[in-house]
Formats: sequence, structure tokens, C-alpha cells
Amino acid sequence: MTEFATSPVAAAVEPKTVPPFAVIAGAQVQQVLQGREKQIVELVEQTYRVHAAGDSVNPPSYFLRFPDRPTSRIIALPASIGGQVDVDGIKWVSSFPDNVASGIPRASAVLILNDRATGYPFACMESSIISASRTAASAAAAADWLSRGRGRPRRIGFFGVGLIARYIHTFLNATDWSFDEIGVFDLSGESAEGFKGYLERSGTRARVTVHDGPEQLIRSSDLVVFATVASRPHVSDTTWFAHNPLVLHVSLRDLAPEILLASTNILDDVDHCLKAGTSAHLAEQMVGHRDFVDGTLADVMEGKVSPSDDRPIVFSPFGLGVLDLAVGKYVYDELASSGQLRVVEDFFSELRRYG
Repeated sequence: MTEFATSPVAAAVEPKTVPPFAVIAGAQVQQVLQGREKQIVELVEQTYRVHAAGDSVNPPSYFLRFPDRPTSRIIALPASIGGQVDVDGIKWVSSFPDNVASGIPRASAVLILNDRATGYPFACMESSIISASRTAASAAAAADWLSRGRGRPRRIGFFGVGLIARYIHTFLNATDWSFDEIGVFDLSGESAEGFKGYLERSGTRARVTVHDGPEQLIRSSDLVVFATVASRPHVSDTTWFAHNPLVLHVSLRDLAPEILLASTNILDDVDHCLKAGTSAHLAEQMVGHRDFVDGTLADVMEGKVSPSDDRPIVFSPFGLGVLDLAVGKYVYDELASSGQLRVVEDFFSELRRYG
């Protein structure tokens, strides 16, 4: 008995400490992230590299759908990321498009961060801003890397002009992009005019045009941003893309498979993008293979893939949970270092195994 009690296995056990639990409000998240767009783009790029190197766990997202509310959904994105971030967690994000008619945002989200040593959650934070920021940073990174062989576009078009479009414009502007022309199209004329007003207030020197239809927008743009809530493809004419634009297909389900099959396709993660009825998934089902996928953004950053300039380039990011964790942990660390964390004392009712 004595020998067993002093065995190497027992001696190797080290005491663990449960971290304090903090709640981080949206105002604090915005305070940390505002004006740090360049740092967030760099963080997202590094996270893509860590993920591509295999130091992450990013299982498929889980979609909670409702028979009585078919347009609505809530998605769970569990993930774990190593590297310097070194955290586990999950994002719980809802999309209720009918909210817009009531004057409230379509999406809402929370992010839970878990301690890797104990598994205990140590933060719950408002995450719609984190989600929008990591999405916009991903788009800005893709726009940069995918235009390096063809020159930066001077004409940009936004197809769908909600929160994500606004954040993408903010991140492009903050990472030294400038445009001569900015096109706007949305099924809601009121939203299109509202976005035009936002652009003019942002101080842009570009000429801003609200287009009557999608064809005119696409044909007149060298960089096209799709940020809609479309659940199935609605753009199918390949001739609209004959000028070989760079397309940030952020909303994933706008383009018919024929357009992807006629383009260079860069994804953020192949397995994740080729599911859940995305345009890339439909293209795979149509042709029965994945040969139309040229690689990932990490492949481009590592020099493994060099997109050509003789066809459209389409970037389709599924939106990886590891990105939310990286940005969320950045926010947490900044608040912790400045002493601004709002810790909930006694959040865990019992921290002794035997009471």
C-alpha cells in the first residue's frame, strides 16, 4: 500500500487552480477592438497558420434549426487553438433575419472561453462584435494576399450591406485600402441608402453609387463583397464576372456552382466549406470531386498556392471557431492586463471535490 501511494504516477500530479470567472460586455469588447484593426488582421493570419499546422481542434459547427421558424438558426462553434493563444471554447451565435424588420440586429452571440488546464470556463463575453471583427479581418487578409499578384482593386462593390459589410469596409480602410469607386446593392433600398450614408460619414473620397441591380454592381467592381443572408444561390450568370474580379464570398451561398467552377477557389478550410449547402458544397455535389478547390488562404500565405489573374478569384470563408477564440482571448488578455475584468465572485458554488 505504501509503495502504491508513492508511485511516480501519484507524485506527478500537480495541484490545479480554477481561474476566476469574468463577464465581458459588448462595450468593453468594442473598447478593446476599436482602432486595432491591423493587429486583429495579423492575429487572424497567425491563427490561420496555427490551424493549418494542425495545432487546433475545429469540429463541424452544429446548426440548431426550428420547424416553425425556418429562416432562423442558432449555431454552436466549438474549438481549441494552440500557439500563443492556447485556449478552448465555444461560440453560440444566432441569426434571426426577421429581427431587421423590428429595427434590431439580425445576429447576436456569446463566446465562452475555457481554461485548458482545468476545463473550467473563465470568461463569457458578448461576441457579435468579435464575430464581425474576425470575419472582417479574414476578408481584409484575403483581399490583401489574393490581390498581390494582380494589383489592388480600385473599385469595390458591396452586395448586402448589414453589419458585416460595415465592418469589412472599416477593416479595409484601416489596413490602408483606398478606392476610387464604391458600389452598393441591397434588396432593401432603405438599407442601401443607409449604407451609402455611413460611407459618406466615414470620410471616404470614393464616389459612392447605389445600384439598381446586382449585374451592374458586379460588372463595375474589381473587388466584390457578398455579405447577405441568402440561404441558396441567387447569382448564376458567369458573364457578369468576365472581367475577373476578386470576390469575397463571405456569406457563402450567393454564387451558383457554375461560377465557382469557372473561378479560382480559395477557402479558409476545405472540409468545413464543403458542407451545409454552401456554394462550394453544391459545386462538389455537381461535379463529384473537389478538384475545383485550389487551396486555402493559409496555402496562399505560405506560398504553396499562387492564384492566377486570368479568371475570377473567389474566397469562401466558412468562419472558423478558432478565429473567434483568438480574438476573444485577445480581448480578455487586454482587459486583464489593464485591470478592467469584471469578475463574478463565487460563480462556481463548489470548488472542493468532496465538499
